[in-house]
Amino acid sequence: MNLNFSAIKESKNLLAFSAGIDSTALFFLLLKENIDFDIAIVNYNVRKESKDELQYAKDLALKYNKRIFYKEVHLESKSNFEKTARDIRYSFFKEIIKKYSYDTLITGHQLNDKLEWFLMQLSKGAGLVELIAFKEFEKNELYITFKPLLDISKDELESFLKENNIKYFIDKSNYDEKYKRNYFRHNFSDKFLYEYKEGIKNSFKYLEKDITSLNISNKASYKIFQLEIYKNMHDENLNIRLIDLSLKKRGLLISLAQRNEIIRQKEITISDKVCISIKEDFIWICPKSNEIMDKKFKEKCRVQRIPKNIRAYIKEKEIKLENLMF
Repeated sequence: MNLNFSAIKESKNLLAFSAGIDSTALFFLLLKENIDFDIAIVNYNVRKESKDELQYAKDLALKYNKRIFYKEVHLESKSNFEKTARDIRYSFFKEIIKKYSYDTLITGHQLNDKLEWFLMQLSKGAGLVELIAFKEFEKNELYITFKPLLDISKDELESFLKENNIKYFIDKSNYDEKYKRNYFRHNFSDKFLYEYKEGIKNSFKYLEKDITSLNISNKASYKIFQLEIYKNMHDENLNIRLIDLSLKKRGLLISLAQRNEIIRQKEITISDKVCISIKEDFIWICPKSNEIMDKKFKEKCRVQRIPKNIRAYIKEKEIKLENLMF
């Protein structure tokens, strides 16, 4: 297994751990390469085995001198379980990263996950950027997410664990097809990957090179606090890509219906969290704010043609209006 961990050799790293095949294999691969890291795990208390998995994480942390952060929650297995669990998990990771100044969050996403995502996005209607959104490195506001296993399949990781006699757990809920990801995994992606692994790996590489060749930039023309201002590309497809990338950095994944509403309305608030305004020359994106504004401030914003749904955040953060003259 040829993995390159040089990019995180000097950084402060946090491994998202679950005691399953992917994260357990990654734990020992990082050890093998002498990468410094700590671990974080969430116990949702949905399965009986989850307590044993948490204890295993604690045992590994103690044995290999790793700091462990864990969160106990009692989450019911409902239809929106996967999204709720993910939100809780990443909120916990973000809290740890912010408090203890970690640079990188390492996750065990692998080739099967990447193909599952591709097929799920394909089924909903998606463009090139969304289809291969799983990237090795992704910069967020506070940290970098690193996915070093994206070229390695789950069966390769399981073979590594068995060959080295390393204990791991199987999450039985992964076989429950009421979860959409499991449905795609068991009916499409695993079978397809088993037969055409090398071709799929190469196709992902070609697609990633194609995106680079298209030179799709997500760099804001102006950024202060969480306000981002982009140049309007005067192309709906390119504009929605810029917006989509900005929202992903903020932890929001939008649906096709939401993308269409953004294009239609031009000025909108997504999930009651982020405000977007598409104007003639610029695209404005910032968190929603309920800051009270006086008439004088509103008039200054109007004269300067600052979008209505952006003004409260500017007032809240005391951003100087003269800095927003373009």
